[in-house]
Amino acid sequence: MISTQDPCAQPTLLHPDDAILQLLAQVDATNDSEVVDLNHAIGRVLAEDLTSGIDLPPFDNSAMDGYAFRFEDLHTQAQETRFTLVGSSFAGHPFSGEAKKNTCIRIMTGAPVPAGYDTVQMQEKCTADGDIICIVHPARKGANVRARGEELSAGTKVLFKGAQIRAAEMGVIATIGLSQIKVARKIKVAFFSTGDELRPVGTELAPGQIYDSNRYSIQGLMAKANVEWIDLGVISDDKEAIRAAFKEAASIADMVITSGGVSVGDADYTKQILSEEGQITFWKLAIKPGKPFAFGKLGKAVFCGLPGNPVSSMVTFYKLVWPILNKMQGLPHKTAITYQAKLTTPIRKQPGRVEYQRGVLTQNTQGELEVAVTGGQGSGMLTSMSIANCFINLAQFQADVEVGTMVNVEPFNSVLS
Repeated sequence: MISTQDPCAQPTLLHPDDAILQLLAQVDATNDSEVVDLNHAIGRVLAEDLTSGIDLPPFDNSAMDGYAFRFEDLHTQAQETRFTLVGSSFAGHPFSGEAKKNTCIRIMTGAPVPAGYDTVQMQEKCTADGDIICIVHPARKGANVRARGEELSAGTKVLFKGAQIRAAEMGVIATIGLSQIKVARKIKVAFFSTGDELRPVGTELAPGQIYDSNRYSIQGLMAKANVEWIDLGVISDDKEAIRAAFKEAASIADMVITSGGVSVGDADYTKQILSEEGQITFWKLAIKPGKPFAFGKLGKAVFCGLPGNPVSSMVTFYKLVWPILNKMQGLPHKTAITYQAKLTTPIRKQPGRVEYQRGVLTQNTQGELEVAVTGGQGSGMLTSMSIANCFINLAQFQADVEVGTMVNVEPFNSVLS
C-alpha cells in the first residue's frame, strides 16, 4: 500500500498486488465443458473428478529381472537355497503353470508374479546351473514384488476437477484406461493492435512507422495458454473503426485484448469507447514498465487493454492477464516464486513504482545465485526480454541499488521461458 508520508508516493497509482486481487475478483471460471481425446488433452483443465476403474498395478508384478519363488521354501539355516526352474514370466506372457514347492521361475521387470509365488530375488544375487537356480536369501517375504493395488485400488479418485493436464497427468489417465476426458472449454481470446504508425511485418516502413511486434509476442504467450486465439490485426487510430473492432471482438470472444490506445494521447480512444460500449475500470498502475492498463467488460467479454510499448505489453500480460486467463479456465492463482541473488551490475531506480527489470540469473562457482541486468531497461527495448531469464523485482519505494546487494529475482516460468 502507498504510504501518505512518503514524498515519492503517487496516490493515484494502484499497487500491482492490489490490482491483481481486484482483477481476479471480477472474473469467474467457465462452466462450459467439452470432451476431448486424451492425445489432445495436454494443458487442458479437468471439468470433473476422475476415478480409477482398476487396481494399480492391476496384478502382482516383479520390480526386478530375476527369479520368483515361495518364501516359505527358503532353508532358514542357510544364506542361499537351491530351486528347480520350471518356467518363465515375461511382460505380456505370464507363467501359466503351478507354483510347486522348491520351484522357481525366471521373471522380468513388470511381468506378473504367478499365484503361489510371493517373492523375487534380483538376478545379480542368483546363479544358474542348468535348471538348478541358487538364490541368495532376500531380507523379507514379498521382496521386489509390486503388489496389486499398492498404488491405488479401484474406485479411488486419481485426479480432481480443476487439475491441469501435464505430462504426468496424461500418463495417469492412460494408466487407468481412459481414452477421452471432460475438460473446461477453451477460452476464446480476440486480440488487435491500434495505431496508425504500425505496419505489418514484411512491408516497407515509411517515415514514422514501426512494425507491429506486439501481436507476435502476445501470440507467443497465448500459445502456452491453451486458448483459442482470434487475431483481428491492426486497427487504425479511428474512433469508429476501433468501436467496430470492439463490437466484433466482444461478439466472438470471452476475452478481448488490445495493445495501445490506453494512454492519454489525443488519438487514444480506448477508454472513451469502452465507457460508451461497456464497463471500464481504468487503472494507472504503480509498475514499471506498464503503468497504463485498462480492464473492464464488453458485453459478456472481459476486456484487457495493454500498453503499446512492447516490453510494457509483455509485462502486463504476464503479471495481470495471465492470472485472469488461468481463473477463467478454472485454475488457482499461484504466487510467483522468488529467490535472493547477488546483484553484479548497478541499478538506477526512482522511488514510486514497483519495477520489473529484466535480468540474467546465473550460479557462480561457489553455488551462489547472481543476477545482472540485461542492459537498457526502456519499455521499448524488446531485446531485453529475449536476453533475460528473470525479473529483478524492485519494491515501490526502493531507490538505486549498488553492486553486491541481495535482490529479489523471479525466474521466468514456462510462459516466458
